[in-house]
Amino acid sequence: MTQPSQFCSVDQLKTRIQHDQVKVLDCSWYLPSQSINAENEFEQRRIPGAQFFHIDLICDQDSNLPHMLPSADSFSKAAANLGVSNDSHIVVYDSAGLFSAARVWWTFKVFGHQNVQVLDGGLPAWEEQGGAIESNTTTARKTDRVINYVATLNNELVISKQELIENITSKQYQVIDARSEGRFWGLAPEPRAGLPSGHMPESVSMCYAGLIENGRLKSPQKLQAMFDTVGITRSSNIVTSCGSGVTAAILTLALVECGYGFNRLYDGSWSEWALADDTVILNRG
Repeated sequence: MTQPSQFCSVDQLKTRIQHDQVKVLDCSWYLPSQSINAENEFEQRRIPGAQFFHIDLICDQDSNLPHMLPSADSFSKAAANLGVSNDSHIVVYDSAGLFSAARVWWTFKVFGHQNVQVLDGGLPAWEEQGGAIESNTTTARKTDRVINYVATLNNELVISKQELIENITSKQYQVIDARSEGRFWGLAPEPRAGLPSGHMPESVSMCYAGLIENGRLKSPQKLQAMFDTVGITRSSNIVTSCGSGVTAAILTLALVECGYGFNRLYDGSWSEWALADDTVILNRG
């Protein structure tokens, strides 16, 4: 059976946005080195009725790793506070076109929400195609209705560090790393202080930026050629990874759009692997 598209077009969202079941979430997020406050941007410029999904707050607050998945109970409360119910049709976007929205798309999938899509082209495409913009001078739609949300974690969509350590021997999984080639090969520094660069065994490099053109995912044909080049086959057990679990979700999204289905994502990613005492780091540095 063909997997339906994980994208919602601007025209589709314009048609559906007034429907009570449609919930639009601004999922913009920036690397710490960029020194941009995404929440302030949201206050100044957003799609009407959108709510802000704060990636660094809707996460495991007890972890020393960045924006790790929260518990199902914690996520349930956060989703309900955003006005999201289990029946909601969620459309996520970010201000870059396609960057951090994929992480929130994946997060909802992990917690069992199937009806979630990424706005194709994000906020830039919305503005280019004449979509209305709301700011802090206007009021987003509110509801007095009590919202309930029940999340159920699907462990089949995540993978642990220990499983990937075992993979060095078992070679069960093919890991695709979304970081730049320089970081993958240990030739460029990590953006997070104190982390060595390099890569884990049984992984290949596919920088997320190469999958995107003008803020949109490349065509399935172009993406397929890229996966073929690094030896990803339909029979591969695939894991996606990156620096902290954000851009890995872009690889996951691309794989789904190419018909590979849903694979596993390493939530801790390089932020966990590079700091651990029991892991192996390969590099050319």
